Amino acid sequence: MHARWIAPALLGVLAGTAAQLQQPALWPWWSYAAIGLASLLLPLWRRAGAGALRLFAILSLVAFALTGLRATHFQSRALAPALEGRNIAVTGVVAAMPQRGEAGLRFRFDVESATLAGEAVRLPPRILLGWYGAIAPDEEDEARARGGVPLLRPGDRWRLTVRLKAPHGNANPHGFDYELWLWEQGVQATGYVRTGARDPAPQRLASTWRHPVERARQWVRDAVFRRVAEPRAAGVLAALVTGDQNAIERGDWDVFRATGVAHLMSISGLHVTMFAWAAAWVVGTLWRRSARLCLAWPAQHAALAGGLVLAGAYAVFAGWGVPAQRTVWMLAAVVALRLRGRHWPWPHVWLLACAAVVAVDPWAMLQP
Repeated sequence: MHARWIAPALLGVLAGTAAQLQQPALWPWWSYAAIGLASLLLPLWRRAGAGALRLFAILSLVAFALTGLRATHFQSRALAPALEGRNIAVTGVVAAMPQRGEAGLRFRFDVESATLAGEAVRLPPRILLGWYGAIAPDEEDEARARGGVPLLRPGDRWRLTVRLKAPHGNANPHGFDYELWLWEQGVQATGYVRTGARDPAPQRLASTWRHPVERARQWVRDAVFRRVAEPRAAGVLAALVTGDQNAIERGDWDVFRATGVAHLMSISGLHVTMFAWAAAWVVGTLWRRSARLCLAWPAQHAALAGGLVLAGAYAVFAGWGVPAQRTVWMLAAVVALRLRGRHWPWPHVWLLACAAVVAVDPWAMLQP
């Protein structure tokens, strides 16, 4: 690609994605497909000197259409209104480390099958459930003795009776957009586990190999709470190591916000970038100790690749939040340029990093 076309191409991807995200409601899927097909006609536009503008228009329409198609496909799997507030028997797998709260546990659940009054029904692939009245999940024996919630581990298959509803959030201006956060997390319904006397008892069916990283995160978090005597300090350590911000007590969060250091308690782009720099320095230093390795691959390249891989692993272990995702994709774009020996002006590098992020996850543009 000619250098003068790089900026129009990347700007087209960003502009098309941003335009679709500003839509107040989704159009039918076929309208986005038609826009994508229409973009194929733009190469016929042969006006002199319009090459860069034509490329911008083509990629804007393609990005607009692809973002809309992805959104309509996701929306097509939403919870049917007729299933809201009904007792539904679901079988599935715990998909993430359960989050502790004052009222109980919250956890993501991947649905495998569901029935309503003995008839099979279709639910969204991933839902967010609350199990209220629960106690700390590392106190399994005591929980069973009290009739509380048994230990929940990512990867375990359960049969539960739940009540669900479509995601709802507050409409406060400039406040946290809960519905958008659930959308970005792939969650299309929320609800709670029914544990009444007339409800079938929840049943753990098996332990699977799925979600091993989430199981490791839970093991580390619970190990921190077992070994650190001070609960408040344990919560801060667990949040910094595993990204579990709910481990921090509400009073401590108030102090962090008042003192302006709340952003340091969540795994953000700053943490991931610093980790990438440190990892790259370590990998490069160790690589230079071997002449054979340096002859096989330059130490500078090994440091870049190693830093990116280790930073990505850290971001995944810390929960793969939106800020961490954005940082990893941006770092990947910059590393790809460096490994190919490209020296672009910084505006082009910045545009490439932004385009890489929105290509992987368009809705990350809307997250703070």
